[in-house]
Amino acid sequence: MIYGKLEYLIALARERNFTRAAESCGVTQPTFSAGIRALEDEMGMPLVLRSSRFIDFTPEGERVLDWARRIVGDIQAMRADVTTLRRGLTGHLRIATIPTALAVVSTLTTHYRARHPAVRFTILSCTSKEVIQGIENLEVEAGVTYLDNEPTGHMRRIPLYDERYRLLTEAEAPLGDRAQVTWAEVAQIPLCLLTPDMQNRRILDSLLSRAGPLVQPTLESNSIVALASHVQTGAWASILPEKTAAMFAFDVSLRSIPIVEPEAVHSVGLLVPNRDLLPPITAALVLVAQQTH
Repeated sequence: MIYGKLEYLIALARERNFTRAAESCGVTQPTFSAGIRALEDEMGMPLVLRSSRFIDFTPEGERVLDWARRIVGDIQAMRADVTTLRRGLTGHLRIATIPTALAVVSTLTTHYRARHPAVRFTILSCTSKEVIQGIENLEVEAGVTYLDNEPTGHMRRIPLYDERYRLLTEAEAPLGDRAQVTWAEVAQIPLCLLTPDMQNRRILDSLLSRAGPLVQPTLESNSIVALASHVQTGAWASILPEKTAAMFAFDVSLRSIPIVEPEAVHSVGLLVPNRDLLPPITAALVLVAQQTH
């Protein structure tokens, strides 16, 4: 059946490895490889570049992959829609989000659960690239990421909030007594920031570079909790979005200080597949996002 072979192709795009892709589909590697070759025979052209291992998709394979994602996504949406008619809205809603938006996702899930208590959630902290890949490969139903700084692919975009930046620092540390600070001043103190694979870090690097030579932080982490714990020592400061910095406001020794000159703003929002018909569980999330924005 071609549907199963299209699922194989999506799994291969996700894993970039025949063995792992086969395991994710619950079949042996020979069965998986035979399914991919059968799909190539049906299409009358090679879809995958391979030697002893997966290399990449051919241009035709990339196009078939786009169709596979659309067809498999639509079939899954159809099944979910019919099931909802019989049982009401149930299931598992998976949301991939950039770390700096984790503080806001709880607003979406709380409003959602109040309306649909039978739905359960998984929230995954990801890079912006992983957010888009997760949606494309049907690993998650939706994502939360930046809308205006880097490409978001062929996705439907629902704005959620504007991100502004704060210096998070210990009250007794340098600049800790200020009502506001400039980017040039922030560039002069020891910083701990997110790792370069995070889009937030690339945004901050751009903003800091305008204030002078590019600043190299003395500590990097992909965990905001790790950054905040280092700020608490007084040896580091960090730059966090306003809503994320507010998560640590309970600690009276820490201060969240606006960064100005210039005041920078970036749009953060919800991404879902760009389809006319979404699965009911995803469509309900879009409605919540629109009504809580």
